[in-house]
Amino acid sequence: MHIHILGICGTFMGGLALIARAAGHQVTGSDLNVYPPMSTELEAAGISIMPGYGEQQLDLKPDLIVVGNVMKRGMPVIERMLNERLPYVSGPQWLYEHYLKDRTVLAVAGTHGKTTTTAMLSWILETNGLNPGFLIGGVPENFKCGARATDSPYFVIEADEYDCAFFDKRSKFVHYHPTVAVLNNLEYDHADIFDSIEDIKRQFHHLVRTIPGRGSVVVSSDDVNLADVLSRGLWSNKVELNSSRGFKTELLNPEGSRFALYQQEQPLGEFELPCCGAHNVRNAEAAIAAAVCIGVDPQAAARSLSSFRLPKRRLELVKSASGCAIYDDFAHHPTAVKATLAGLRAHVGRNTRLIAVFEPRSNSMKMGATAAALAQSFDAADEAVIYQGPNVHFDAQAVLAGCSVPHQVFTDFDKLYAYLKSCLHPATAVLIMSNGSFNGLVYKLAQAL
Repeated sequence: MHIHILGICGTFMGGLALIARAAGHQVTGSDLNVYPPMSTELEAAGISIMPGYGEQQLDLKPDLIVVGNVMKRGMPVIERMLNERLPYVSGPQWLYEHYLKDRTVLAVAGTHGKTTTTAMLSWILETNGLNPGFLIGGVPENFKCGARATDSPYFVIEADEYDCAFFDKRSKFVHYHPTVAVLNNLEYDHADIFDSIEDIKRQFHHLVRTIPGRGSVVVSSDDVNLADVLSRGLWSNKVELNSSRGFKTELLNPEGSRFALYQQEQPLGEFELPCCGAHNVRNAEAAIAAAVCIGVDPQAAARSLSSFRLPKRRLELVKSASGCAIYDDFAHHPTAVKATLAGLRAHVGRNTRLIAVFEPRSNSMKMGATAAALAQSFDAADEAVIYQGPNVHFDAQAVLAGCSVPHQVFTDFDKLYAYLKSCLHPATAVLIMSNGSFNGLVYKLAQAL
């Protein structure tokens, strides 16, 4: 089958393209922004990419058009597709119907930690001989690729609550029909498509409804929003995290690189985790519990994580020289910012000056939907530096009025860069947080260092 993918260079659609190609399909695609690393990875797989969304690309006469959620009515390629009644489908629907339906799917959902937990779970299954396929919304360092098709019956997928396409406003994860679903946490996000957290809870419960009775829901016991979701009905096995009734972890050092694991209050041992942050220990707990649901020994699962490496842009040390370090992280929600900073503070200690640099870039942040919580997110830093770009629609200076640490707001990127360049001194750690490229800031600072 020849499939043509509209919006092919996103992490999800690009991963889908690689899986489709590995399954033997002819794959072509297009995107408005065609750039490495996804473009080069796709081209290396023999997938040709057209720039833009012109209608002439459909002269290829594909058997099926897979439509990404960046596509909108009015785009020439979409209007031709509809006018000529060409066959089309959303990415998540294609993935289920042509690939996932014959596999045991382990899906990782939640507002925070999806990419890391999905990478951890994939690595646990890999090191325990299960050779899983996976689709991860990032680049896991253990695999060096974000998507893989294998002949294994197991497939691990990052289950995003964002919508599927302009014609299917359900969350992507509704299409995956997992046997095991991890629900890490739930907060309000994606203000561009959800009016309230109630809308998101409804989508999460749609996911819960698709899990078979013999399947499992791995859920954080201390998340009130998830408790509300499950109160609406649960027909599958419930595996609790941070609970005496299920799995529980205990940090054995401040930075979280060593932890104790318990199952139903029974100690299973002490284990290494070569990354920092209490939030990553929670992610590890979820990944271990999910692996146990398909028969992996919990101790073997935990031992597997001693060789785990965080995905790219998850507290990634980009450059270190002369006692100064530059880190890059994908954090874009106040809760994630707070957790990431706390983890890095525990790692670098109190004698290192920690400068938190944040770009409000997600749709929710730019709209100001989650801005009220931002001031309290920087408590673990020595200084907070915010870039208020032209698309940020709230007053960052006013929002940070209650911030407990010294803070600055820059509206000029060049001035921001010049200031941070002047801060590159010994005993300093600079953490750059954005879910975009941030104008290449982290690499410019690394080069300056």
